[in-house]
Amino acid sequence: MSLPDRDPEAARPSPEALLDAAACQDGRGRLKIFLGAAPGVGKTYEMLTAARARRAEGIDVVIGVVETHGRAETAALLDSLETIPRRTIAYRGHEIEEMDLDAILERRPRLVLVDELAHANAPGSRHPKRYLDVEELLAAGIDVYTTLNIQHVESLNDVVARITRVRVRETVPDSVLDRADDIEVVDLSPDDLIRRLREGKVYVPEHAARALENYFSPGNLTALRELALRRTAERVDDQLLTHMQAHAIHGPWAAGERVLVCIDDSPAGAGLVRYAKRLADRFHAPWTGLYVETARSHGLTEEERDRVAACLRLVEHLGGEAVTLPGGRIAEDVLDYARANNITQIVIGKSDRPRWFEMLHGSVVHDLVRRAGAISVHVVAGEAAAEAAPVARPARGATARRAFDIRPFAASLAATAAALGIGWAAQPLVGVETVDLIFLTAVLGIATGFGLGPALLAGVASSLAYNFFFLPPLYTFTIADPTNVAAFLVFLLVAIVVSNLAARVRTQMLVARSRARTTEALYGFSRKLAGVVKLDDLLWAAAYQMAAMLKLHVVLLLAEGGRLELKNAYPPEDALDEADLGAAEWAFVNNRPAGHGADTLPGARWLFLPLRTGRGAVGVVGITRAAGDAPLAPDERRLLDALMDQAAVSIERVRLTDEMDATRMAAETERLRSALLASLSHDLKTPLASILGAVTALRQYDALYDARARDELAGTIQEEAERLGRFVANLLDMARLESGAIALDRSPVDLAEIIGTALERTEPVFDGHPTTVDLAPDLPMLTADPVLLEQVLVNLLDNAARHSPAGTPVTVQAAVEDGGLVVRVLDRGPGIPPEALERIFEKFYRVRERDRPRAGTGLGLAICRGFVEALGGTIAAADRTDGAGAVFTVRFPAALLASQPTADAAA
Repeated sequence: MSLPDRDPEAARPSPEALLDAAACQDGRGRLKIFLGAAPGVGKTYEMLTAARARRAEGIDVVIGVVETHGRAETAALLDSLETIPRRTIAYRGHEIEEMDLDAILERRPRLVLVDELAHANAPGSRHPKRYLDVEELLAAGIDVYTTLNIQHVESLNDVVARITRVRVRETVPDSVLDRADDIEVVDLSPDDLIRRLREGKVYVPEHAARALENYFSPGNLTALRELALRRTAERVDDQLLTHMQAHAIHGPWAAGERVLVCIDDSPAGAGLVRYAKRLADRFHAPWTGLYVETARSHGLTEEERDRVAACLRLVEHLGGEAVTLPGGRIAEDVLDYARANNITQIVIGKSDRPRWFEMLHGSVVHDLVRRAGAISVHVVAGEAAAEAAPVARPARGATARRAFDIRPFAASLAATAAALGIGWAAQPLVGVETVDLIFLTAVLGIATGFGLGPALLAGVASSLAYNFFFLPPLYTFTIADPTNVAAFLVFLLVAIVVSNLAARVRTQMLVARSRARTTEALYGFSRKLAGVVKLDDLLWAAAYQMAAMLKLHVVLLLAEGGRLELKNAYPPEDALDEADLGAAEWAFVNNRPAGHGADTLPGARWLFLPLRTGRGAVGVVGITRAAGDAPLAPDERRLLDALMDQAAVSIERVRLTDEMDATRMAAETERLRSALLASLSHDLKTPLASILGAVTALRQYDALYDARARDELAGTIQEEAERLGRFVANLLDMARLESGAIALDRSPVDLAEIIGTALERTEPVFDGHPTTVDLAPDLPMLTADPVLLEQVLVNLLDNAARHSPAGTPVTVQAAVEDGGLVVRVLDRGPGIPPEALERIFEKFYRVRERDRPRAGTGLGLAICRGFVEALGGTIAAADRTDGAGAVFTVRFPAALLASQPTADAAA
């Protein structure tokens, strides 16, 4: 019997597998691990041998770090390979040699050898572990050969400790092995390894004797050897499955066994799951529990839904993977999943339905056995079928079946009567041969609107009505003409088939509509979460969405101060007692469900589920039914998991954003602190040194100086003291700006007078700089605080004088432009670099010239911006367009101008 044509969609490669394959080709280096069961099996020797072979092929190979441990045969393999010198790190009075990661990255070989992957680097290294160095090399596109013992794998650490009674402290995550492109097991029998140990080829004699008594016993080595082989087999099995999925290869390839158990709502479900577990244990194989959710799943009773949920929980409890798939034809869906996941053994329960039911509806078991091909199918009966899956607790008031609703059947009879009336009226026009189409239309409508049962009733009633009212002899159920007998039977068959097909389409439409609503709700929820920036708003949205979509009471708890605290609830009045909080705490700490329906504290009123991300649990969700205590159905649990995953990721996003803001604030504070200290050390130390020097000279050597020299020293003291005064004033002004303590005293001011005062105050710093004042005639009065405005001009003039070469002019301009008042300060200095234009008004920022900072505190221009904005104006900096130099422009809007013009003034 030939197999039916496969769906083209099923022949496409798996997107996940293609992404994995693409990730391996994105410029990342390849990792090969030489894995051994114990020290001394020859991992390093095998790695060096393979590297020499690659070197002979013309591959650029270097040694990053290789430990020979004094073994002569291993050291001999180093001769023809280039070695990158190690770097030395001083630690507690000792010199420690480590692999020079930067030198390897600069050298960029094609392949580098890195021995002892689990090695912990010396304090002060860039990475605490050597496997992190390897990750950086791989990210740079460099291939790596490395060695590892099975006892250093994180997930096997406890197992090895129980076997050998020695706990290894240096471990690597399992993800390193999972991401490895190649794993080569370096194997050696326990007898050969013990002989090497006694010959001194592994440890020095005194260490070897102690190792033989403890770690290197034959039993320990055999157990470690099996662990290494099994762990490698798991990785190979994953690689095989990824290859099959990436190339759309339909299995099974029986390189390794995989078990699949089919779960349904029968009482035999739990026994079926336990049988599959025993079968997987015999094969030492991974196993999966699969439930195919069809249209019939929506009509299950609460008890049947509970059985399905209990079986899926039992699969996870026994170490399997629980999977729920939407589908239509169960046998085809199971086989598609089995072939896509390289399943070799399928376990299914023996059907207890009568033979006539299977003849009408088909048998999943028979279809599965007939179409399985190379997949073995175990049909379990007898002992397993006699067991009942444990149901957590039946719903209060739940009945064995849903109450019978007569309305759809009454509607079907009404539709048949309507079709009869229309057919009776239309018969003279269209003939009796067309009347049956009117009845078929009614059957199709009933099937579309109410499902299969009412449609079958409508089909039978339509057939009888058609026979009674339209087929001669009329008004009897007797059919005289044999041709009419055939027509009647065909009509009855067509009515049944059409009703069946229409009912199936209706069921699929309802399922699709339900899933579309769920998908739309999830999409809307994800968009809502993406726009939330406050944690309280996020928690409220998550609690409301879970409660609304699943008709549950929901509480959300997050860890605060080392313990869980209730953060949000829907309805808001929900609260938890001490017992509930204890169950939630257990779920959070153990990262497992607790409470109602779970294995831990199953008698509780709430079910607590951990909110998990890749970094671990971030909180706990508590759920309970508003009425009744029926557990979640599989589709409800899947929906809840999707909502929880989105909420957990969003909570982590908000927390990471807060952490980034705090880190950024701390970094900015540290930067400002460093800038302030640097400014203080320079701008206080230099004038203080000048003042102290002048005062010391005057006091100790006063007789050696004439009147002119003493006057110069006194001038130096005054000049540097004024410089200190300006520095302190800038600090005070900046403190006033940041604290918001500036109180404006606005009044009409004469801009020419303010400019003149500012020039007088800055006269000492303008030594050697001619000044030019260009004021437009009839300048209006400006409504401003004269003290702040004067300080702005003083800082701008001081900045221009300090940045201009000696003898070059500084110009001050003022004019009315675009209805507002504009003041410009121009100099003939080197100008402003483009990269400094955006930052020149920042606190403590100073433009560098020839890699040396200019003099000044970096506060003057920041104070100018703060004062100008406080006065209601704007300030900008740019390079001059008429030659070298910079121009600072201060603009005040027309609203700040008074009506009276100033007197004609010049500097």
